[in-house]
Amino acid sequence: MATARPLRTSMYVPGNKEDWMRKAPQYGSDALIFDLEDSVPVPNKAEARGLVRKMLEELGGTKPTLTVRVNRLETGLTGGDLEAITCPQLYCVLVPKVESPADVVEVDNLLSHFERNAGMEVGAILIDPGMETATSIRLAYEIATASPRVAHMGGSGGKGGDTARSIGFEWTPEGLETLYLKSKVLIDVRSAGVPYPMSGGWMDIHNLDGLRALAIQLKQLGYTGMHLIHPSHVPVVNEVFSPSPQDVKHWQGLVAAMEEMRATGGAAVTFDGD
Repeated sequence: MATARPLRTSMYVPGNKEDWMRKAPQYGSDALIFDLEDSVPVPNKAEARGLVRKMLEELGGTKPTLTVRVNRLETGLTGGDLEAITCPQLYCVLVPKVESPADVVEVDNLLSHFERNAGMEVGAILIDPGMETATSIRLAYEIATASPRVAHMGGSGGKGGDTARSIGFEWTPEGLETLYLKSKVLIDVRSAGVPYPMSGGWMDIHNLDGLRALAIQLKQLGYTGMHLIHPSHVPVVNEVFSPSPQDVKHWQGLVAAMEEMRATGGAAVTFDGD
């Protein structure tokens, strides 16, 4: 089974834009999401599969980590998407609008089939289920435990998105209306042992102060990174989810203090007033 990686940032790139995908690594995101869903018009989806596979093979093996958002199961396109993109360079697939554990199991089975066909180890590709409806949020724990492939799963709620339409909340920059759903999904995935949960949902390209405030809130809740829609968002979120030099110094000092206390036979230590 693949090992999940800590990711601070994962940026969407349209899967039908070859030049955009090729240039995307320069923006510094820890991961890229080549998108076959919302950003690709239906007539272009078959062509986009080939372009995404080409970019996986061209860019894979180095940073950034490469992921793909496939089309939701209800479209009938998911199997074709997975067949086209399954290769050793693919780290994870984002599955949008998951409704039940059965959806995750279906994608798991499809991946296993295509991994075998590609001569890959079964379980090499992870799954990030999209929590975009009231039903999926209600069943978050069951979805998170449906497959050992599940990683990075989290809750979010962007302005005018699918989650807002399903639940009916009125979006605000402060995010009070989505605080519960983000917390609920986070508790479920942490309880399920899902590594490195990520959130997202910031759609305003120009309001970097609002983005920073959301990133700080998500970090305080317990998320480890965010999905992003624009290159200008990457450095802001990378900074928020990176330890500061003061943080590193504090934890190094605490470890040293604990080791010193244990060497003398003690167990408890006071450090920096704590």
